[in-house]
Amino acid sequence: MVQFSTARLDASFAALSDATRRGVLEQLGSADASITELAEKFHMTLTGMKKHIGVLEQAGLVTTEKVGRVRTCRLGSRGLEEEAAWIEARRQIWSARFDALDDVIEALKRKEKVDGG
Repeated sequence: MVQFSTARLDASFAALSDATRRGVLEQLGSADASITELAEKFHMTLTGMKKHIGVLEQAGLVTTEKVGRVRTCRLGSRGLEEEAAWIEARRQIWSARFDALDDVIEALKRKEKVDGG
């Protein structure tokens, strides 16, 4: 079984758990933006947006670069491959369980027909 980095998954899923941070990632997928631009877009204070960006940076999902007084944000260099693989492994487990449940239900239906019920 593939080993996953617990700390990395924790940081990524914590970062992705917030709608604003997911929105920031979507926005940065289109174009780099300053923290000020992001704060305006999401109707929040500069301090609030800086906190969201900090969480995304900690998770490695966003990088920032300061030039003069402007801090520009862009998507981080790493993708979400490990997180997607973790989700896919869980999906396969659930899919197998539901397939087994379907088999049990079909067997019960066939038995019911044979028994005349």
